Amino acid sequence: MPGKSESLLVGLSMGTTKTTMIVAERNPRYPDSVHVIGFGNAPSRGISKGIIVSLQDARQSVMNAFQETQSLTGISPKRLSNVIVAFNAMDVQSESTHGMVTLGGRASKSVETSDLNRVIDRARDNLALRSNMYSLHMIPTSYELDGRPIDEPLNMNGNQLDMWLQTVAVPMTYVQNVVNCVQTAGLDVRGLVLKPLASSLGAVYEEEMRAGCISICIGGGTTGIVLYRGGRAFRVMSIPIGGDHIKSDIATVLHIPFAEAEHLKKRIFTTNPEDLRREGVDVDLATQAILARVEELFGEYIRNALAECTPQHFPSGIILSGGVAETPGLDLMLEDMLQMPVRKAAEPVYKMPPGLDNAAYVSAAGILRFHIMTEKDPYLFMESDQLLPGLSERSEKRERQEQKRAERKERDRDRDNYYDDEDNYDENDREPDDEYEDEEYYEDEEEAPRENIGEFISKLKDRFKKLF
Repeated sequence: MPGKSESLLVGLSMGTTKTTMIVAERNPRYPDSVHVIGFGNAPSRGISKGIIVSLQDARQSVMNAFQETQSLTGISPKRLSNVIVAFNAMDVQSESTHGMVTLGGRASKSVETSDLNRVIDRARDNLALRSNMYSLHMIPTSYELDGRPIDEPLNMNGNQLDMWLQTVAVPMTYVQNVVNCVQTAGLDVRGLVLKPLASSLGAVYEEEMRAGCISICIGGGTTGIVLYRGGRAFRVMSIPIGGDHIKSDIATVLHIPFAEAEHLKKRIFTTNPEDLRREGVDVDLATQAILARVEELFGEYIRNALAECTPQHFPSGIILSGGVAETPGLDLMLEDMLQMPVRKAAEPVYKMPPGLDNAAYVSAAGILRFHIMTEKDPYLFMESDQLLPGLSERSEKRERQEQKRAERKERDRDRDNYYDDEDNYDENDREPDDEYEDEEYYEDEEEAPRENIGEFISKLKDRFKKLF
């Protein structure tokens, strides 16, 4: 989780088209806002459809963006080296699970941090991830206390706490490659955020999130979709089509180089068609190629992804962002196809420097907002227990941690079952819910202090006497 001590916030957005580093200062008077003081851009190399395909080329793109940022801001490399990285993944698994814990016996009890941790563990117990998947984000989407919906359970009183947890997982190899790329470029990975989520945070206003909305960011290699309701993201998706596919289509039908096709893609809807024709461009053929690809993206992929979404569930409609969103008329086409209102994110939610104040840089602004939001509420976008850096070297350590967690949860289940049985319940016998919070769990058995063993055995004996 991002720390609170640094005065600078540094984000790195690794996209198919460009790699962007953004730097902001905290505003001590307004903790929810930041002041962007600099950025650096570099063309992305070694990244295709949002995925690293050449570690060496991608690393050079990161280094180029880093060097430009340092040159433009004059900030020392050391102060810029601690970054939160936004990256794409093609195979995103977004799953919702439910967890429930009892807070007390007959008497109600105030919800404590230990209770939140227990209900999160219960929800994670019900998660079935595919093999070799990394839990990048764990997002509590809703809570209930004694069957009543609530926004924030901490310090509220009740007997039973329910939570629905959305886990966003990506292949472990994607994460390892991103971390290796950034670290070998000389930077430290402070945190990770999936680009569709970062883009949505950079484009969507809080009132839209609360009312219910859909963020669609069309980037160079992918299109990210995030669904919001009640102020929380409850589903994240990634579609493997973006602006580069349009560029490729133009290059193919007109038999021109990619660089020329990219230039034409940006001009074709903003330049007088007759001027383009005088330059020898087949405007009709190029337009047909663009519209065919956009119709495939909107009509097939996006409409299928949003098949269960209705305007009633998302009164704030669709917020469209990304470089391709600058195409004139694209918002009207999407609005007509999905029968939902569409707002084009003309600029990021934070005030950006000239050149970054458009929809193409929402992910960079979103990284900053992600940082601020996770500091304010550590339970909003929780990270996996699989800590960075050095993911590839920690598999045995994670297995030991999971085994310890499983043993601890089994003891918690025994306790809950005991207190749920009214025949055995005695208010005077009840032990504090945070009994295990004061115990230290050690990664390896030999690390446990020997002087605590006798005390620990006595606790276990007392517990079994009460259970049996």
